[in-house]
Amino acid sequence: MGALEIHGISRSFGGTAALSDVTLDVAKGEIICLVGQSGCGKSSLLRIIAGIDVPDRGRILLNGQPASGPDAFIEPENRNIGFVFQDYALFPHLTVEQNVMFGLKGIPKAEACKRAADVIAQVGISHLSGRHPHMLSGGEQQRVALARALAPKPDILLMDEPFSNLDRGLRERVRDETLSLLRQTQTTVIMVTHDPEEALSAGDRVVLMKDGRIVQQGSGYDIHDRPETPYAAEFFCAFNKVPGLFSGGHIETPLGRLPHTLDAADGEQVIVYLRPQGIAVSEKNATFTGRVRHRVLMGEIEQISVDVDGLDALLQIRTMQRVPPDADTLGLAVLPESYLLFADLEHRAVTLA
Repeated sequence: MGALEIHGISRSFGGTAALSDVTLDVAKGEIICLVGQSGCGKSSLLRIIAGIDVPDRGRILLNGQPASGPDAFIEPENRNIGFVFQDYALFPHLTVEQNVMFGLKGIPKAEACKRAADVIAQVGISHLSGRHPHMLSGGEQQRVALARALAPKPDILLMDEPFSNLDRGLRERVRDETLSLLRQTQTTVIMVTHDPEEALSAGDRVVLMKDGRIVQQGSGYDIHDRPETPYAAEFFCAFNKVPGLFSGGHIETPLGRLPHTLDAADGEQVIVYLRPQGIAVSEKNATFTGRVRHRVLMGEIEQISVDVDGLDALLQIRTMQRVPPDADTLGLAVLPESYLLFADLEHRAVTLA
């Protein structure tokens, strides 16, 4: 029995489908990242899980018990679900301790005080217990929101863009600390994010949504390295898209001949999805050349845009090699196993070449 079972959930607003036949099982202690573009249905699904909204069709089970569906509905306050929102939603007139204790109504005061103190210590802000939210940094406010959500010992924790208001460096540190704590406490988590990198790094499982549907799910490695659709490929990586033709066991492209293992007829068109880091700067083994048009140093990595004969768009390269600053033409080669093949932009079958 899982912590959460979602079966065929659909929800429409004014004739527009927000969710369409969504099915998802979540194991106890699992961290799920829901990811996708704005309006894909991530937050709508959270609201239905929480009981704030009801589905038009389908059902939800919490710990094996019906919570939403045609014959059952558990009120939000009785679902034992915690929340961490994008804006934290702290009460400005209450101290840190009082904010955390707010969700512990109905518990004897002595027990509530001890539980609040314990969870405040868990998130590392015991020294801030007497302060009000306006006296705290963004990272400290996020920890208060997390402590308040964990204090009632929820079966499931829902997090809606919980780190998006933090500066990049702080966001990564707070996120890593938060996820470490949630794994230590074996908390079941469903986190919504629009950030592909955050989803890949944070979740035990990544669930990619589009137009109210789940289009792919799996580990971060699976969904990044083996996308099943062009949408999934482009969401997680800024691929170069190179036109090609199948010919005699190879693909003829402006970048040279590329091997493949597909059963394809000669002359059939294909779109090669080539990762920017899958292009080597190599005069010795070059199969094509590119004229340098733009360079951006990104620390250890440099992004170079080159113009290649036969391509309409500039080819994007990401390399750790140090290219001479005055180089205007580069010898280049495509690395093996660095590209995906789609028969056309609507075709769902994909393979690593």
